[in-house]
Order: sequence, then C-alpha cells, then structure tokens
Amino acid sequence: MSLGLVLLVVAISLGCIMARPFGVKEAWPALAGAVLLVGLGALSPRAALAAMGQGAQVYLFLIGMMLLAELAVLEGVFDWAAAHLARWAGGSALLLFTLVYALAVVITALLSNDATAVVFTPAVAAMAGAAGARDKLPYLLICAFVANAASFLLPISNPANLVLFDGQMPRLGAWLHLFGLASVLAILASYATLWLTQRAHLRETLQVPDESVTLGTGGRWTLAGLGVAALLLVAAAAFGWALGTLTFLLGAGCLVLVSLLTRTPPWQALRGVSWSVLPLVAGLFVMVAALDQAGLVRVLSGFAQVGIGPVGAGLGLLSNLANNLPVGLLAAHLFAQAPAGAKAAALIGVDLGPNLSVTGSLATILWLNALRREGMEMSAWRFLVLGAVMMPPALALALLGLWVSL
Repeated sequence: MSLGLVLLVVAISLGCIMARPFGVKEAWPALAGAVLLVGLGALSPRAALAAMGQGAQVYLFLIGMMLLAELAVLEGVFDWAAAHLARWAGGSALLLFTLVYALAVVITALLSNDATAVVFTPAVAAMAGAAGARDKLPYLLICAFVANAASFLLPISNPANLVLFDGQMPRLGAWLHLFGLASVLAILASYATLWLTQRAHLRETLQVPDESVTLGTGGRWTLAGLGVAALLLVAAAAFGWALGTLTFLLGAGCLVLVSLLTRTPPWQALRGVSWSVLPLVAGLFVMVAALDQAGLVRVLSGFAQVGIGPVGAGLGLLSNLANNLPVGLLAAHLFAQAPAGAKAAALIGVDLGPNLSVTGSLATILWLNALRREGMEMSAWRFLVLGAVMMPPALALALLGLWVSL
C-alpha cells in the first residue's frame, strides 16, 4: 500500500478524532482508521495486534492515573484543595490566580496532564464561582495551558513521555538534568504570558469563603493514597521501574483500600473512568505502525539530525496539525536511534507545542469538553490567538534551557 494512501487514511481519521462529527467518541475514528488500514493491506492483522501490544505500559499508566483522579473527584479532594486556595488568597484575584497555577503544576507533575485538564477544571470553576469572580475563564485557562507546559517536568507528567521514549525512559536524575531547566522556563514563561493576557480580569477583589470544605474519611484516605502514590512514582522514575505497571497497581490499590475503608462499592469510580481513551490510543499505535511500514520514517530520517531548535519547533507545529499523541508515536520511531539532545527536543515539541491550538493535545481536547460541561465555550480561533502569544516564547525558552543543559 502506498505511503500517500496511508497518509490519506490517517489524516481523515485524525480529522474525525479532533472534529468529532455527529458527536462520536474519539475512539471510533481511531479504530475505524486502524481497521481500514488492515483491510487495505497496509498492515497484517498480526502486525496490527503487535502494534497495539507495544502500548501495554501506556494503557496501564492511563488506567492507573484515571483511577486515582476519579477517586479524588468522588471523594472531593480537588474541591477541598480549591476551596483552601480561595481562603488563602484572601480576596486577591492575582494571588488566587498564582495559587491555582502552582497547584495545577503540582497536579500535572504528579498525576499527569490529563488529571489537570479533566478533574481540576470543574473544581476551579466551582471555586471561581464561589469567590464571585466576574469571569471564570482566566482561572480555567490555567488548567489548559499548565497541562502542557508542566507535562515534561517528570516522566510521569504526560503519557506522551512514555510513548516517545518507548521503554527507554531515562532515570529521574538524567531526566531532571535534561528537562529540569527547560521545564522551569516553560512554566514561568507560560505564567508570565497568561498573566499578561488576563491581567485586566485579575484586579478585582474577590469574596473570601466563610467556611472551608472538609474532607470525609474517604477523602482523607484518598489524599494519603495520592501522596504515597506520588512518592512511589517518583521513586520508580529514579530507579527505572516500569511506570505503567506501578501506576496501575497504585490506582487499583487505592480504589480497593478506600472502598473497603468507607464500605462503598468501587463501581462508581470505575464508571467515571474514560475507558474510550484506551481504544483511541490503540488505534493510534496501529496507524503509526502503518505509516512506518509504508516508509514515512525512512523519508523523514534526516529530520533527526537538523538540530534541537528545528526539531522542537517542527514537532511542536506538527502536533497542532495532527495532535501530539500520534506525533509522539511517530517521533518514537523517528528518533529511536537519535542523540539524546534530539530526542529531548522532540519531547519538548510534542509536550509543549500543543499549547498553540485547542486540538493540539488530548489533554486540551478533554479540557474543552470539561469547559462545555460547565456551560462555557471557547472557540478554536480565540484559543489560537491566545496560544500564539503563549506558546512560542515558552517553547523557545524551553529549547534554550535544553541547549544549556546538554
């Protein structure tokens, strides 16, 4: 099967994933594209199953993180944290903005960017409403932009990190050496530009909640479980343990423990998990394998040698055209034998580049869906205008930080 025809099938599938015609779940176009590619002979059924199997650690990581996040939502952990932020801000909109930003960085770093986009967004919306903010959007935008800007602070901060390094994840010390400065610069630059664009809304005086939200027994155990899980995942990154397996065990273990201690069945948490993400990712693995089989990686093989600036910028822009998950999967093939600097630049582009557009990453798409559930809307054009101010300086500074660290 020709490379052009494979590209056409993949492009149509990705377009349907991002546009969601007739409201279909994102997984269906991904699976349809994968099945069509197998039917047309781009991959054998055995090769397609093997491609899906390569994502085992990614699936386990996603399930574990979704279980932890959903448990935190059900037990009110994020609502409790957001309420405390509102009290600590003491009526200052700017201080509340800064505190929400800091907590979003922590959640992204330790629970992944999808947790920030999906479960922290409703908590921030409720907090901003309770504080009497005239416009909730400046606080909600934090959840979208931090989900990408802080997503390479740690290996566990973004499923795309597992995808791109494909079982060859650097140990925590090496990771922080490569990405520590770059990540800090991206986070600070994103804060500065988001404040700059939203500062007119951050001059008001907010209400201070009279009573803080309290945690029940389940909430306290969930919070303790999240703390233990975060410590163990950081240790796993330090010692090179399998992140996907450990994350799954921690998520399942926390769910079982809290269910036993509170004598509540786990079904509600299981129902709240976005299981459709798993076939979506599986379909993307098949599509990228078909592109590799058709020769796309050979065609682009010289791209890995062009330098960290063009690599990061190029993949950052490409992630906005095709979404960063498939681009990350493709980059894993393309940069498999590339020098550490080139692979690191690729990861920064894949993680941070999607802050340009609302369809650039799965996390941002999930954030937009969460925003709609709050009765709010943000057009793709409005996000693009804001992203065009925020993403380029953050990406440039992150790549500069990487260059200094090499």
